[in-house]
Amino acid sequence: MTGNAVRTRTAGTPQGIAILAASVMPIMAIISLVPVLPLLMREFGGVAGSEFLVPMALTIPALCVAIFSPVAGWLSDRLGRKNLLVAALVLYAGFGIIPWFLTDLFQIIGARVALGVVEAIIMTVATALIGDYFEGERREKWIALQIAAGSLAAIALIAIGGGLGEAFGSRGPFLLYVLALPVALAAALGLFEPATHSRSEDKAQSGFPLGAVLPLVLTTLGVGVIFYTMIVQLGPILERSGTVSPGVIGLIGAGTNLGVAAGSLIFNRLRSRAGPHLLLVGLVVAAIGYAGAALSAQLAMISVFAVIACIGSGILLPNMLTWTMRRLPAAMRGRGMGMWTGAFFLGQFVAPLVIAAVVQLTGTLGNALFAYAGAVGIGAIAASLIARRSAV
Repeated sequence: MTGNAVRTRTAGTPQGIAILAASVMPIMAIISLVPVLPLLMREFGGVAGSEFLVPMALTIPALCVAIFSPVAGWLSDRLGRKNLLVAALVLYAGFGIIPWFLTDLFQIIGARVALGVVEAIIMTVATALIGDYFEGERREKWIALQIAAGSLAAIALIAIGGGLGEAFGSRGPFLLYVLALPVALAAALGLFEPATHSRSEDKAQSGFPLGAVLPLVLTTLGVGVIFYTMIVQLGPILERSGTVSPGVIGLIGAGTNLGVAAGSLIFNRLRSRAGPHLLLVGLVVAAIGYAGAALSAQLAMISVFAVIACIGSGILLPNMLTWTMRRLPAAMRGRGMGMWTGAFFLGQFVAPLVIAAVVQLTGTLGNALFAYAGAVGIGAIAASLIARRSAV
């Protein structure tokens, strides 16, 4: 088959599934290790600064994704998508399993930094390929499925990571990274280079639409903080009702991830309104969730409102991704998706820092959650003004 024939292929469900599988890999990087964090803390308790360094070993890939995603997007626009994605998946498997063989904390952190760099490529290119392969409602359906698949996979991955930790100790979950190899094989066999990367088209494009994209990227940063604050701080939030066992926290955590998946499916039903209108809807739902969690004292009610907040996040994430993608020229989609991915993962990295600062300012976690609800509510008012102006 000639190169031109390959570029004119039509993507379908097999390509979409391969992209979804690749998109799960960066999620696995942190989620699968959560159950063994206490084991790692005990193992490296004698290392100076371990109370900071061990959690950083888990979260440092997110910072790397935030930093390197724009570069990954630029590379994919220049070099093409498919081969870059396949190579990144193979490297992901290699860098991911290295800590299985290591006993030095700093070497483990170094391997996790390398993992984060290739994660940036995987997440950016996979998202850009959805824009390359699909158009209109089909594209927005696959965007919603990407968010839903990530949330549902998180439920399974945390359980599998716990099982591997039980069986093999603190290094057990690192074995999961070899799953990237069959995903790489599926990508190599099933994906193809989209037509948008011909040199003639790339040269024909005008400058990057920074003015149109940057406000959406900054909004995505805020959405990332809203999303990850509820996910990462779920244990302390639930324990405002009293002592809660790890098993119960895990069960409710599964519910919050189902909430994100439900929100993405709601987006899929309302995708024709993507943009400021669904930004308004998602922010209102998230604000209700945060306010309810702040004002509730019983575990059941806090749990319900935590799920509601995550439903709002599930609406917001695919909406911001769709909105941003619509504003990008095809030949610059990689750069734009790199900026979007970087902003979202930066939100993941700074979310614990932001909530800690707000707690310090407001005095209690409950007050901090209520402050979040107020800030999200202000965002909803701004979104309503934008939506009203766009309707005129």
